[in-house]
Amino acid sequence: MKNISSPFIFLNKRFVKVCRIINLLTVLESIQKSTEYLEKKGIESPRINAELLLAGILKCTRIQLYLQYEKPLSDEEIVTYRDFIQRRGRFEPVQYILGSTEFYGLKFKINSSVLIPRQETEILVETILENANKNETLRIIDIGCGCGCIGISLLVNLPNSILTALDNLPGALQIATENIGSHKLNDRTEIHNIDLFEEGWAEKTDKFDLIVSNPPYVSREEYPELQKEIVLFEPQSAVTDFSDGFTYYRRICELSRYLLKPGGSVFFEVAINGAEQVKEIMEQYEFKNIDFKKDYLNINRVVFGEKA
Repeated sequence: MKNISSPFIFLNKRFVKVCRIINLLTVLESIQKSTEYLEKKGIESPRINAELLLAGILKCTRIQLYLQYEKPLSDEEIVTYRDFIQRRGRFEPVQYILGSTEFYGLKFKINSSVLIPRQETEILVETILENANKNETLRIIDIGCGCGCIGISLLVNLPNSILTALDNLPGALQIATENIGSHKLNDRTEIHNIDLFEEGWAEKTDKFDLIVSNPPYVSREEYPELQKEIVLFEPQSAVTDFSDGFTYYRRICELSRYLLKPGGSVFFEVAINGAEQVKEIMEQYEFKNIDFKKDYLNINRVVFGEKA
């Protein structure tokens, strides 16, 4: 039986050949060239990076790229893609290049003013949701809110809750404000520029049912050993406390006497091998019912407990 699709295959191949003659690159050719470039630059998973960046430009998913491999890119798309690939070759994270990322099923605007939301932090949100009464009106304070991904994810999933978000980086406050607005949560959110170590502010605030924080927990000694992407581009003060990695846990536990209602809870994300020491700090400040939640690698990633 004659293959009725063969003329179309022939025409499609001829179309691709014409595109090459006039210096138009197809989706597949662009990905292949970009993968080779990123691999030479020492970027991990170069093919995935190349696909993510092109998918961002074409406003599609990586899977959808496979359905349009032979589509030629426009001059504008090629110029943008070349710029993106060169930036990635200098170790700028994909999320900063694209200007957004997903967290807990929601989209967030980000830039180099804020820490990139990570999968491990979704476990922090999950742990709170597992322990919260979704019908209760909870007052939540997010200390070191960054782009706002933790607090916003909680508000979306706890429809009666109210959020106070704190940070002391102007760029982070701006991004968080934009994300709060884009998720239409302005009426349930307050955001403040607060230096956590300034004296007197905590005594003047309302009491909260819940403190949540993913504080800077990388120690001064460990910081230089992190990935190039983190050291070169992510805000240093959101990554390390320039000390032993536990400075913020001590301060937040100290402030909990002013911030938490009786029986209120604190939920922390912690570093690898940091859970036991954070538990000891919490015990020093009379927290009880302290527990852990493991991440996908079976590492204690979240520590939480109740204020006596």
